[in-house]
Amino acid sequence: MYFKIKNMSVIKPPSPLTKNLKNQPKVFLAGSIEMGAAEDWQKIISNTLSKHYVTIYNPRRDDWDSSWEQKVENPQFYQQVNWELNALENSDIIIMYFSPETKSPISLLELGLYANSGKLVVYCPEGFWRKGNVDIVCEKYFIPNFDNWDKLINFVINKIEF
Repeated sequence: MYFKIKNMSVIKPPSPLTKNLKNQPKVFLAGSIEMGAAEDWQKIISNTLSKHYVTIYNPRRDDWDSSWEQKVENPQFYQQVNWELNALENSDIIIMYFSPETKSPISLLELGLYANSGKLVVYCPEGFWRKGNVDIVCEKYFIPNFDNWDKLINFVINKIEF
């Protein structure tokens, strides 16, 4: 799914990432989803950034089917994982949120994959079961780690406007 809100473009799987023909900053919304256990924070971030010249890669798939087996042989699952990996590589900024209501094992994996990339911006509130681990990784790799959404969003807006 691809749609445009003012200056912002939002690309969701399975839409191709090549829809972004402009030289907009690209922001990937990584973090807690867990089959709907986490609120749709991606929509909140997208709405907040809608006035800015930016492309959002939102992995929260509208047609996700929880019955899909998470195996390499499953074409929909394979497509989803590859879409996310390609979007992560293609992004300029990765916003990563760890919801206290989730375990977020894939987000923890992605934190490790991109810890040294210079792309990450993290929000890991009190109550996330591995907050200590996330905080230490952020400290070691100089990843901006915020204690609320407002500070994180202001940081991202400053990055995309320069």
